[in-house]
Amino acid sequence: MLPAIYIIGCGGTIAGRAASQSELIGYQAGEVSIDDLIQSVPEMTSYASIRGEQFCNIDSSSMTEELLLQLARHVQDIAGRDDVDGIVITHGTDTMDETAYFLNLTVHTHKPVVLVGAMRPATAISADGPMNLLEAVRLAATPGAGEYGVLQVMNSTICSARFVEKTDTTHVHTFTDGQLGALGFMQDGVPVFYQQPLRRHTYDSRWTCPAEDHLPPVWILYCHIGMTAALIETAMERGVRGIVLAGMGHGNMPKYLLPVIKEAQLKGIVFARTTRAAGGIVSPVPLWPQMIGADNLSPQKARLLLQLALQDTSDIEQIQHWFGEY
Repeated sequence: MLPAIYIIGCGGTIAGRAASQSELIGYQAGEVSIDDLIQSVPEMTSYASIRGEQFCNIDSSSMTEELLLQLARHVQDIAGRDDVDGIVITHGTDTMDETAYFLNLTVHTHKPVVLVGAMRPATAISADGPMNLLEAVRLAATPGAGEYGVLQVMNSTICSARFVEKTDTTHVHTFTDGQLGALGFMQDGVPVFYQQPLRRHTYDSRWTCPAEDHLPPVWILYCHIGMTAALIETAMERGVRGIVLAGMGHGNMPKYLLPVIKEAQLKGIVFARTTRAAGGIVSPVPLWPQMIGADNLSPQKARLLLQLALQDTSDIEQIQHWFGEY
């Protein structure tokens, strides 16, 4: 019997439509239905029993926190079904890394959960979506693939939700696992793994998706020459619970901001330091006291982890421990 794969459609470029076959930029994402996408790749039925549903059909740059939470709860429900062996989620590439990491933190399952998208619309010459979708289904149908946590596959490269990052605005080779390298590759449609994430995920995660459609408010502030205290002051006025700083180098920021940062900390705002650099670890340092070092998480992923942590506590030591675990 073929494995049963459930495909959840969320739109994106893989479901995009352009005015001509040569148009690769000025297209409308989220125009093609998940049923049409499935029908466009009939080869999938040679490897799995396929069912699909349209969860949403949007450009992923318009993904909201409410939709993200609803998706996580829905994926958890689908993963709990006895008639489902693996899940594929078609998704736009702009926020795919965030969705993948949030699912990695909140969905408890040993079943494969695979995100997939495309960099060329469905109407393009040499569209990459059909092959990406076929390989995502074959990956989700692979026994044991769920032990690696939530996965992302595009351009025959298997990435971890914890490490995946988008590195190019338009080219098909955009997704990588950064300095840590890919988990594996699809070779002639068969997944070949070379390493496994050591950070806690999915079935070993302490978090589940909250029932509410919102998380504690956390902002990301990008550090730069001429950065002013007004950004942090505004955050205090708006009742923000946490601030992720995309710092310079090893998570640094202008030292003249220290007084306003201390004021914000006294008001209960929790700070996490990340970097605007392409890679590397940001660790706690005495220069920036009572701030979380976000390890090698990108600012957007650090924000999601901090939001989940702030549901439980504002204790810096405990949150720092979780940043080392996840």
